[in-house]
Amino acid sequence: MERYPFVHDPSKPFIQQVGDWVADVFYELLPAAGFEVRDEQIYMAFQLERAFMEKKAIFAEAGVGTGKTLVYLLYAICYARYTRKPAIIACADESLIEQLVKPEGDVAKLAQHLSLAIDARLGKSPDQYLCLVKLDEARFKDEQGGAQWEDLYENLPEFVNNPQPMQKFYAYGDRKDYPHLNDEQWRKINWDTFQDCFTCDRRHRCGQTLSREYYRHSSDLVICSHDYYMEHVWTFEGRKREGQLPLLPDHCAVVFDEGHLLESAAMKALGYKMRHVVFEELITRLLQGEIRESLAVLIDEAIDQSEIMFHLLEQHSEAIPGSDRKQIHLNEQLLKAVHRFRSILTAIEEDLVFESQLYSLDDYQLRIVEEHIEMMQKALSLFENSEALICWVTDSEDGLTLSIMPKAVKEVLQERVFSTNMPIVFSSATLSVDGSFQYVTDSLGLENYLSFSVNSPYDYPNQMQAYAPNLVHGGSFSEKMGIAGQLLERTDGRALILFRTHEELQQFKQQITSDPRCANMTFYYEGDQEISYLISAFQSNEASVLCAISLWEGLDVPGPSLSNVIIWSLPFPPNDPVFMAKRNASLDPFVEVDLPHMLLRLRQGIGRLIRSRGDHGIIAILCEELQQRDAVREAVLSVIPEGVTLQEAL
Repeated sequence: MERYPFVHDPSKPFIQQVGDWVADVFYELLPAAGFEVRDEQIYMAFQLERAFMEKKAIFAEAGVGTGKTLVYLLYAICYARYTRKPAIIACADESLIEQLVKPEGDVAKLAQHLSLAIDARLGKSPDQYLCLVKLDEARFKDEQGGAQWEDLYENLPEFVNNPQPMQKFYAYGDRKDYPHLNDEQWRKINWDTFQDCFTCDRRHRCGQTLSREYYRHSSDLVICSHDYYMEHVWTFEGRKREGQLPLLPDHCAVVFDEGHLLESAAMKALGYKMRHVVFEELITRLLQGEIRESLAVLIDEAIDQSEIMFHLLEQHSEAIPGSDRKQIHLNEQLLKAVHRFRSILTAIEEDLVFESQLYSLDDYQLRIVEEHIEMMQKALSLFENSEALICWVTDSEDGLTLSIMPKAVKEVLQERVFSTNMPIVFSSATLSVDGSFQYVTDSLGLENYLSFSVNSPYDYPNQMQAYAPNLVHGGSFSEKMGIAGQLLERTDGRALILFRTHEELQQFKQQITSDPRCANMTFYYEGDQEISYLISAFQSNEASVLCAISLWEGLDVPGPSLSNVIIWSLPFPPNDPVFMAKRNASLDPFVEVDLPHMLLRLRQGIGRLIRSRGDHGIIAILCEELQQRDAVREAVLSVIPEGVTLQEAL
């Protein structure tokens, strides 16, 4: 294929030539294919030209319908070919990745209408892949789903369980390939953070490994999630030390689609998870070699101290309503146990230096143990300064899981992302609050950046009706159910219902079956099947209803299939340890933390309704706080599209 989609003149600045070609695309080539000329889109294109020219970060806030994805794709593809390195497109989650590359998605549109061969490959997170080890465990231990797991095993590619050298192989095991499994079933067989891939004798036949080999060779785009990109950043140096390739290939630019969500992804990637059973299994590997008695004693002490620490964590943790996370109440006894455990780990590390010189331990196993202990030391060291620490525990079949993350991710982002001297695009319809980007830039620690905002081109007053029904019974669940039934009947389904919590969704799922108005409607529930499959089914089955907790951003379903968006509760942040820490660090938690988070997400939720100039529909916000708190009502009114009136009567 031609390297560039235009005639390149080496004597002229390359990005300037890209800008000229992009202008031709939006003024001539795409309109000739039936696309409309959008001034907002062209304005964004000229703004991105500057960011790519100066290799700077830019906050590109463009309203729904501006076609912002097409703009950043064109620049990213051209820049990738110029630098001979792929560009990274990092989406907020895996469902948005699938929407970008679906047959009717934006990558396909550009390829079709510009006759442009685009090499776009998916770099999905590890938990989106089948784990062969966990599949075997499910086959032999899960009696309830035994036949299902056996069938799945029998349908694996032939090379997976063939002991002969692989002559022909391909990536497999993607979550998308198993749409019939619900999320709970999938968690029984997918990769998780406690899988020891380094010593797995099946890693070279693993679908996750083979997928990495595939996407590394992309010449244009690697499309991944925010989580996976930050995992790449966080593990980059460690993987190099271990002689492994980084998760993602060397790249020329990064686009963070729905960029307002990057901070939470960064915090998640920079976090640590620990379980006693995993530590015990790992540390006892050292006992398989010829080691000195002093090290063996330290290993026994470490196992005992780990048990003590996790026992205290369980004693001093408290369930958080509406969350599977338990808040840890730090106290002197617990902190002493953590410090004691760290001192034993330090002694083991010192002894391992001596043991490594005796060559009595397997070098590969020794390196794995050392890396794991180093990780635990980094995690537990945060307890030395509890002000910099966010931690919680969750229950699991294998005992308590301790999660630890640093409060601030600014330093890591500044050092490993923003100082890389490459174009970085934050793209979203919601990056600012009250016209200011400060809420997002402060959370990321970014000071030197470009920014712009353009509004949506849609005629919202004539395309959208918005309602906030007066909840006379205080917004009880039964009252909301009654209103929801009325709204669903009005549009004959064709609705997206957005819930704030999993508990709300499950309660709705249980109660809607008794509403005769909805008896003939098909309902799809997030968690029941793979999410991109649910979205496709919802779009195809016009009179259906999609119920979700994670689709506030990115869902793009133009046409009558989505004519009604019901917002069950205002999307205030959860009362979990992460946001509790943010609130504790704030002078006015409601104004500085809760309200900006809610408004950004609410704007996104509202944006799911009108996706084309031909769309019409209704938005309904079922929230008692609109009547109880004037500040909340004023804030919500500020994000309703201009010209749209928030009505009480349906």
